[in-house]
Amino acid sequence: MYKIVHKKELNPSVTLMSIEAPFIARKAKAGQFIIFRVDEMGERIPLTIAGTDPEEGTVTIIFQKVGFSTIALGALNEGDYIQDFVGPLGKPTPVEGKKKVCVVGGGVGCAIALPSATGFKKAGAEVTVIAGFRSKDIVILEDEFKAVADRFIMMTDDGSYGRHGLVTEPLKELLEAGETFDEVLAIGPVPMMKFVAKTTEPYGIHTSVSLNPIMIDGTGMCGGCRVTVGGETKFACVDGPEFDGHKVDFAELMSRNATYRGREAEVTANHTCRIEKMGKELIK
Repeated sequence: MYKIVHKKELNPSVTLMSIEAPFIARKAKAGQFIIFRVDEMGERIPLTIAGTDPEEGTVTIIFQKVGFSTIALGALNEGDYIQDFVGPLGKPTPVEGKKKVCVVGGGVGCAIALPSATGFKKAGAEVTVIAGFRSKDIVILEDEFKAVADRFIMMTDDGSYGRHGLVTEPLKELLEAGETFDEVLAIGPVPMMKFVAKTTEPYGIHTSVSLNPIMIDGTGMCGGCRVTVGGETKFACVDGPEFDGHKVDFAELMSRNATYRGREAEVTANHTCRIEKMGKELIK
């Protein structure tokens, strides 16, 4: 069992939690992830590690409450426990040896982008961060990005904060102006990552994307997280989660990610909390 030691609502749908997990806190690096289960009956859900505190022995996760398990996790509070918290899994972001990088984050994907941006900065790189959100009211981690970025660009789809437009627009402007990067790292919704990769491809700039496909065991055994990269089958849990964005089959990825959305919506709508049900039965 793993204790929730801190909880903070970053916006109405996104929650930050710090989990007591000393071993993971000592070993985890930027880009790696954990798999959690809320209880013994829960499904296994991967979440990228948003930060660690080795001295306190805690791991920070940031998640959007969009499905059955993330809603259940978001309903817990400080002092509560979750059943499983396994990691660190996956390969870390390769931050060494880069002089200039651009980290592009979209929505809750910014929670994943922050530790990578921090890792690049600590390794001596000049870091440009482009962060995109639908609107001002869901912006997260702005101050944290500004603390590590040499250049920070905020974008909102509706123009309510920062610049109006998509994250690909300032990226294209920089490239057209002659800016060069050793690496562009895009983390966010799959369509966003796809178009970031399309934006950089004509310039020959290596572009990595962090993929979060359907995943079960996290060790490469089940094959649920398979993705096609450069015509070859890869497993996001052990070969990734970061891959060359110019080689990812995004159409296949989006199709596979949508497989269970109907069923998940049905389960979420019809779910009855076992604890609430037990309480009602006791009252009777």
